[in-house]
Amino acid sequence: MIIDGENEFSDAQAVTSTAISTNVMDLGATNTLKNLGNGGPIYLVIQTQTTCTDTGSDATVTFSLESDSTTNLATSPTVHWTSGALAFATYATAGTRVATIALPWSKTYERYLGVRYTVASGPLTAGAFDAFLTLDPQAYDSYANNYVV
Repeated sequence: MIIDGENEFSDAQAVTSTAISTNVMDLGATNTLKNLGNGGPIYLVIQTQTTCTDTGSDATVTFSLESDSTTNLATSPTVHWTSGALAFATYATAGTRVATIALPWSKTYERYLGVRYTVASGPLTAGAFDAFLTLDPQAYDSYANNYVV
C-alpha cells in the first residue's frame, strides 16, 4: 500500500475528545463542488495507531469524512461517509483497521476535505489514529489453515 504524505489526514494523531484531523486537504477553489476519483476508486483508510484507553472502556468514536467551504469544517459540513458510533472494543487495539471504504463518486465534495473524530461516552485517556487516502489499500488477511500436515 502506497501512502502519499499529501493525502494523509492524520498520522498518529492523538484523539482523546472530539477533533478534526490534523491535516485538511484543500481541493482548490476553481469550482464550487469537486469530483474525486474520476477514472478509478480512491480509498479512505482509518486505523488505530496507538492503543486507546478510557476509564470505563465504554467510549465510542464516530469517524466521518467531511468537506466544507472552510478549513475547520465548521460552516456547513457535508458528510460523505460515517462509521456510526463504534464500541470501544471495535477500534481500541493498535493496528486495528477501522475502515477501508471507496470514496463516493459524485460532484458533492466542497473545497476542504477532512476527517472528524467524534468521541462520546468518554473521554478517551489515550489513543492515536491514522487516516489517509490511497489507490491501493492493503486487503490481505491471514487465516488459519484448514488442514493438518
